[in-house]
Amino acid sequence: MPQYGWERAAWFAIHILLSDAVTSGLPPKYLTIDLNLPVDITREALDVVWGVLHGECERYGVSVITGHTARYEGCGYPMVGGATVLAVGPEETYVTPRFARPGDALIITKGPAIETTGLFAAAVPGLIDSKLGDDSRRRAEEIFWKMSVVEDALIAVAQGVREQGVTCMHDATECGIWGALWEIADASGLGLRVDQEAIVAYPECLALCDALGIDPYSCISEGTLVLTCRPQTAEGIVAALQAADIPASVVGEMREKDYGIRVVEDGVERDLAHPRVDPFWAAFGQALAEAAA
Repeated sequence: MPQYGWERAAWFAIHILLSDAVTSGLPPKYLTIDLNLPVDITREALDVVWGVLHGECERYGVSVITGHTARYEGCGYPMVGGATVLAVGPEETYVTPRFARPGDALIITKGPAIETTGLFAAAVPGLIDSKLGDDSRRRAEEIFWKMSVVEDALIAVAQGVREQGVTCMHDATECGIWGALWEIADASGLGLRVDQEAIVAYPECLALCDALGIDPYSCISEGTLVLTCRPQTAEGIVAALQAADIPASVVGEMREKDYGIRVVEDGVERDLAHPRVDPFWAAFGQALAEAAA
């Protein structure tokens, strides 16, 4: 949205699309895009938007194959309409939850509340400043540029797929890490066990959620990649991610279905239920209302 600034809005938009595509294990190849723009958008703003889109597509080898661009009354956002990224590759190189097996390792990158922190920092920096202080606000603003799993996924699958490595991937968007883990177990028809203390985390993300009174592991976290892999490949995948300055750790393993979906929290093992309602939205809506008052 414009309040993020045109550069950040365009970067976030293309990386949401790319992130969804790369969790297939295949590289993104084609983009179709419909830009329905506000009447009052300037040529300079459009240059920024398209410059960012072009730059990210060029960076990842994505070709724009069709689309539409126009200004319309009633469009108040930089991208109303739609866009699709297509990932293409050999049949034997894609991944999906049906390839996951009991014993596969679980790896999580970056940790909880990445998108929650990035959007709060961009939209209501004054709130973070008042609750956490100037230093934390500046660090939180940098989290915005981590709201992508493109690098995470491409690096992970470069180490191998299926029997040689990654078996499935999921970006932790709506309902965060807890939602993503539950959905992987459900889609694979398996159980899993995860150790919360093993999950990497940025201190500013945890601090913001604590200040807002919301569970960081249940709130929206585009930029956090949850993946399963053959256990003998986990160490190499984590090392490759960390070498690229992407925090990552092995946090658990897949189990047989009858084990259930379980999390160890503060030394106590419990069932992990899907959060269903993401706490980010109510907190974000309240913050925007307070900022506008």
